[in-house]
Amino acid sequence: MELPSNVRFINNNLKEEFNRLLKRGDTRELYEAINKAIGELEQNAFSGIQIPKRLIPKGYIQNYDISNLWKYNLSSGWRLIYTIKRDQIIVVSLILEWLDHPNYERKFKY
Repeated sequence: MELPSNVRFINNNLKEEFNRLLKRGDTRELYEAINKAIGELEQNAFSGIQIPKRLIPKGYIQNYDISNLWKYNLSSGWRLIYTIKRDQIIVVSLILEWLDHPNYERKFKY
């Protein structure tokens, strides 16, 4: 099943951090990978892999009031973390953060 969505960042600080990735030479590849993921999420919010509810870090639930969590595997072991919400009849994919693989494993206690 495919579900188109509007992709947004959880807050302006994260959006600004994303835009700064392009300006820094050493993070251009990460910027491009996230940008590609955004395009895929716009076509299908279910492009990522759903994280089981029991593994959702409590901080995400407390800080963002989420009930589902998804990860999208980026290049070089990076992960894009997002949630899917409905805004009336529009489906919204909210990007919460991106992390490298060691920090992802630490956060999700793998």
